[in-house]
Amino acid sequence: MPGVESAAQTRRHARPAGLPKSALAAAAALIALQAMPAGAATSILFIGNSFTYGALASVETWGSSTVTDLNGTNIGGVPALFKAFTVQAGLDYNVSLETEPGSNLDFHYNNRLALINKPWDKVVMHGQSNLDFQAPNNPAKISTYTGILGNVFQAQNPNVDISLTATWSRADLTFANTSSPWYGQPITQMGIDVQAGYEVAAAQNPTIVSAVNPVGLAWNRAINLGIADGNPYDGIATGKINLWASDNYHASNHGYYLHALVDFGMITGIDPRSLGGNEYAALELGITASEAYALQAVAWDTIQAVPEPSTWLMLALGGGVMGLVARRRSRSAATA
Repeated sequence: MPGVESAAQTRRHARPAGLPKSALAAAAALIALQAMPAGAATSILFIGNSFTYGALASVETWGSSTVTDLNGTNIGGVPALFKAFTVQAGLDYNVSLETEPGSNLDFHYNNRLALINKPWDKVVMHGQSNLDFQAPNNPAKISTYTGILGNVFQAQNPNVDISLTATWSRADLTFANTSSPWYGQPITQMGIDVQAGYEVAAAQNPTIVSAVNPVGLAWNRAINLGIADGNPYDGIATGKINLWASDNYHASNHGYYLHALVDFGMITGIDPRSLGGNEYAALELGITASEAYALQAVAWDTIQAVPEPSTWLMLALGGGVMGLVARRRSRSAATA
C-alpha cells in the first residue's frame, strides 16, 4: 500500500511485546501528559453534526472521557481523536464539542448559543454534508451563519482562531440518488464543490483568517492514490480502505481518522506522520499500522498541496467567486 511506513519508523513506534493495546494507550497518554509544559491549556470547540461526532462508527463514543461534550451525550468522535493526537504530540488542549445530527450552523446559533458563547482560543465548525439540505451545493446559509457565529466568538475573545472544515464526497449522492446534483459525476467532485463552498464562506467573513480544513480533498487524494476505494457500491477492492460507513454517507473509523488527522495538521501545524503507524487511537479502532501511516501521509500531503483557489474554485463554481477569494487572501496576508 502506498505510504506504508519504513522499517525504521515501525521499529521506532513498535509496541513492546506482551503489552495489550489498551495498556499501551494508557501508558502513552500518561507519559505525554506528564511531559506537557506548565501553563494554561489551549481551549478548542468543535461545532458540527454526525460528521463530527462519528455516527455509524465505533469512534462515536471512543475517548469520550477525554473531551467535554457540552450536550452531555457521551460523544468522543473526531474531537476525541484530535485530543489523542495532541496528547501524543505533547500539546495541552482542552477539547469541547457541541454537535447535533443533521444540523447546519444556524441550528447551533438558534438553539445552543448559551452552551457555546464562551471565550474560546480556537473554534472549528462545519455545516450540512451538501452545504444545505434545502439548497444543495449552495453556500449561502453556511456563509451567513459563519459570519454570525464568528462575531459571537470574536466578541468573547478578539484573538479567537476560527476555522471551517470542508467534508467529503457522499457515495450515495454520487452513485445512488438520481436527484442529487452530483449523481453521475466523478466521486471526487462533491468534495471539490464542498471545499469551494467553504472557501466562499471564509472569503465573505473577516472573522475567518485560517485556511479551510480540506478533509474532503484528503478523501479525494486517498482515492486517487489507490489507498481508498472510490465506489463502495461495487465492493471494496482488495488492499484498499473503505472510507465510508455502511450507509455510504457517513464515514468509517478510517474516514473519521483521516478527518481528524487533517484537522490536527491544519490547527497545530504538526505533520501527522510524526504520530507514526502505531499511533494508539488507530490501534484501538482497528486501523492497522500501515493504514494509519498511509492516512497520515495523505493528510499531510493534502495540507501541503491544497490547490490555489484560482485553479479549482473556477472549475467548481465559476469565476463569480474569485473576487471574494482574492479579498480573503489579501485580508489573510494583512493579518499575518
